[in-house]
Amino acid sequence: MRKLRIGKRVVSDNDHFVVAEIGHNFGGGPGRVERATDLICEAKRCGVDAVKFQKRDNRTLYTEAFYNKPYDNENSYGATYGEHREALELSFEEHAALKEVADGNGLLYFATPFDAPSVDFLERLGVSLYKVASGDLKTIPLLRLIGQTGKPVIMSTAGGTMDDIKRALDAIGHSNVAVLHCVAIYPTPPELMNLRCISTLRDMLSNVIGLSDHFDGKWHIPLAYMLGARIFEKHFTLSRAQKGTDHRFSLEPSGMKAMVED
Repeated sequence: MRKLRIGKRVVSDNDHFVVAEIGHNFGGGPGRVERATDLICEAKRCGVDAVKFQKRDNRTLYTEAFYNKPYDNENSYGATYGEHREALELSFEEHAALKEVADGNGLLYFATPFDAPSVDFLERLGVSLYKVASGDLKTIPLLRLIGQTGKPVIMSTAGGTMDDIKRALDAIGHSNVAVLHCVAIYPTPPELMNLRCISTLRDMLSNVIGLSDHFDGKWHIPLAYMLGARIFEKHFTLSRAQKGTDHRFSLEPSGMKAMVED
């Protein structure tokens, strides 16, 4: 039987595991920790199993030129892309405080690291699960570093071939990995959801299979479950009208609650 072990929790074909992807939907500037706290508490009321954030070491991840590139648009929190990203980056103390909120609500708290310093950061924080973004499916050094922690991994696969996926699994180096079908179009049109990839992944791999979703809605979630997906990652927001690029394909609390019930 397919299994993903996360501490005492075992996700299998007889189970399901729902992740509210908070990401940076708490926004930048004053009050971001309070907004993130509200998102965690609302996610709990929706019945999800986990909340996921993102972690970047921006000076490591971006070139100097890209970091200082002007970033003037309605979603910007700074004059340059670097300033924008820094405004959305939580400190260790802020992550620790939010993890305590999640722990107190019985939710698993984890994050996607985008670089090696962020893996070290999350290890110090004490996360029990890692997420690999589709963009790092071919970043072998990062995959190896995440694998060396020995923690379970959820890996998205947008843009990857089956060879890419198998190479990534080899790089992680252990079998406690779930593989998520994903389409990297934000939001994803229904005709490009390609849900049959879930069946293909189940045929080709022995891992737990899931769906990392960027569709604007939730109607397809029961279909994905019937095709064999057992882990569901969905962007979550308190209001789709908020400033930011991810809110428009995120679910608000009423939608997330209905998705979990479905």
